[in-house]
Amino acid sequence: MTSWTISLLALVFAALAQAQPIVVGTVVSQTGQQADLAAGYVKGIRLWEAQVNAAGGLLGRPVEVKMLDDGSDAVRAGELYRQLIRGEKVDVLIGPYGSAATRVAAGEAERERKVMVNGAGPAGVVQQGPSRLLFQASSSYARRGDGVLQLARRAGLSRLYIVARQDLAAQEIAEGAGVEALALGFAVPEVEAYSPYTFDFTPYIERAQKAQAQGWIAFGEARDAADMVKTFKRHGYAPQLFFAQHAGEPAFIAAVGQDAESTLVEVEYDARLDWPANAAFVKAYAAKWSAAPDAAAAAGYAAASVLAEGVQRARTLDTEKLRAALAALQTETPLGSYRVGANGQQVGIVPAVAQIQFGKTLVVWPVGLSSAKSVNPYLPWNERQVLR
Repeated sequence: MTSWTISLLALVFAALAQAQPIVVGTVVSQTGQQADLAAGYVKGIRLWEAQVNAAGGLLGRPVEVKMLDDGSDAVRAGELYRQLIRGEKVDVLIGPYGSAATRVAAGEAERERKVMVNGAGPAGVVQQGPSRLLFQASSSYARRGDGVLQLARRAGLSRLYIVARQDLAAQEIAEGAGVEALALGFAVPEVEAYSPYTFDFTPYIERAQKAQAQGWIAFGEARDAADMVKTFKRHGYAPQLFFAQHAGEPAFIAAVGQDAESTLVEVEYDARLDWPANAAFVKAYAAKWSAAPDAAAAAGYAAASVLAEGVQRARTLDTEKLRAALAALQTETPLGSYRVGANGQQVGIVPAVAQIQFGKTLVVWPVGLSSAKSVNPYLPWNERQVLR
């Protein structure tokens, strides 16, 4: 590095030091029951803060992230956002971790006329509220089933059966998948919910057979998926396509062994995914935190990056101009391509789909990220061979 370059950098940093910082406010659970889940979210935001300042800040000003802890209390999150806006005089906002907290925080942002990027509030109710200033930067529950529906379409299937565990997230995802399936021309009975205490899925198999379903799509936990497979095998039932949202977790393969083969699973995020913006993020995250990023880390970083890109495009912190920039923005993030609909709901970012092949979870959708071709159909039990 030449002395001239060093002098120039010194002048840049001196100018940044004298400039009034752009203050970004956020509230993240750093204590309480959500703290472990949100830890990556914190690190993703902090990585972005360090990077943006090393690159010269935003609008020629340094960036300061003011981060408060809500103790995993959604109501408290709203109070703290009000404090950030009124007391700390923050310029823009990144949403908290979790849908309930984001819903409350969005109300405060709207009342105070501050733009907020929603990094980790996937529930539909968050974006369906009256807020004009909330923009989602990670996948929404409504779009989580899009990938498997595209695979079912590619396989030539026409009749599907969708089940969901009785919890709010799984049921919302399933209902969204059902609506999209009908829009794509699939025949789909009403989505069925099963109790968390269900171990025997015989009644559900009978209803799927009655509906002549070719594909079984399930949203729930890895344990649920294992019990489905065990029930399938006991009855000799094998749909042409079997998708279980969390069957990519080690617990699923541990529970059913080779019977896991050909199961399709959701991949919300993986450090190995070849999204255009992911490799650089993974490298920088590992350098700063000595670990691979998880989905929460990618969500925090994506939210901050989207906010920064919006500010750069708007060339101002003016609320209406920044709002317009984020509404029109299309940009790459570690989670995929940011693009929002009329209500700020994310429509561009959809989880990838992988398939268990020879004990490995390999991405099969979208095509641009695929590490393998999907194996169709889900083989009948009497045609399966022992893997060696």
